[in-house]
Amino acid sequence: MAKTIKEERLRWVLPIINKGVKLVDSAKVCPYSERSLERWVSEYKKRGEVGLEPKSTEPKVYRIETPIWLKERVVKIRKKTKKCALKIHWQLEKDGIKIDARTIGKILKKENLVCKYRVKKIKYKYIRAERKPGELVEIDVKYVPGPVAGRQYFQYTAIDTSSRWRYLRVYNAQENHLAIRFLSEVMKRFPHRIMAIKTDNHPIFTNYYTSTNRRSDMTVKTIHALDKFCAENGIIHYLIDPGKPAQNGTVERSHGEDERKFYQGNTFKNIGDLKRKLRRWNIYYNNLEHCGLDGKTPNEYLEENKLINPPNVCA
Repeated sequence: MAKTIKEERLRWVLPIINKGVKLVDSAKVCPYSERSLERWVSEYKKRGEVGLEPKSTEPKVYRIETPIWLKERVVKIRKKTKKCALKIHWQLEKDGIKIDARTIGKILKKENLVCKYRVKKIKYKYIRAERKPGELVEIDVKYVPGPVAGRQYFQYTAIDTSSRWRYLRVYNAQENHLAIRFLSEVMKRFPHRIMAIKTDNHPIFTNYYTSTNRRSDMTVKTIHALDKFCAENGIIHYLIDPGKPAQNGTVERSHGEDERKFYQGNTFKNIGDLKRKLRRWNIYYNNLEHCGLDGKTPNEYLEENKLINPPNVCA
């Protein structure tokens, strides 16, 4: 096995140079492209083994050097907020500073502040379903990491899949009436009518997958309290498939943001302290630029679409 890049390239080039195999035939089994093989053979003929040494892609001459103060500000924002290059670009643009997102990315890479992925990322072409605010709201529950003042608490989360607007609330249990109370609060605070919600199959959301409530003909004996509430208020209740949390991906991703950017950097003296800090975090999140909204914040997006549908009136 080759130990260096030069040795690996040499392993493929020498048989072609010695005319033991044709370049076209070698390209069929080579993990690299035919264009790469042609370039390596050409470099070997011109400069020998030295030509197969990997070259730096760093530009030798910069047209305009980014000011040091601007680099330091980019690094400071990254360390403080962990925003990506595009979000930092939007934040600086609001402050009247023009700097390309790719330039910011290069600064972060040079300072070793980029995420390192072990697995090669596969690019998928997603077709995003265009939704209106309130057309689908994902709801889920997250355990608050560790006990607070010796007690376990739960974060109830609702996120609008169109605007990314969120509402967070902490309760001390996972119960049906708390799920209904939480949805009622979301309906009062969200400025648009909620037409549908999507949840997982936890018993506080549905009894469809509870074995004691199943008939032999696969129908449910009783209607869940949350389903009754949704029916009374004209809301459709969708359930994800069992064991498929990715179908509730918007709220699951926001829970990841909560874990990394909120819970890992905060400690809580009591439940009042937890609720106060969570409220501030929720306000910050709803005023944060989102890549999926082309640099708009959830509140800005809702303001632009405020006349689409009126808010709910609880039955």
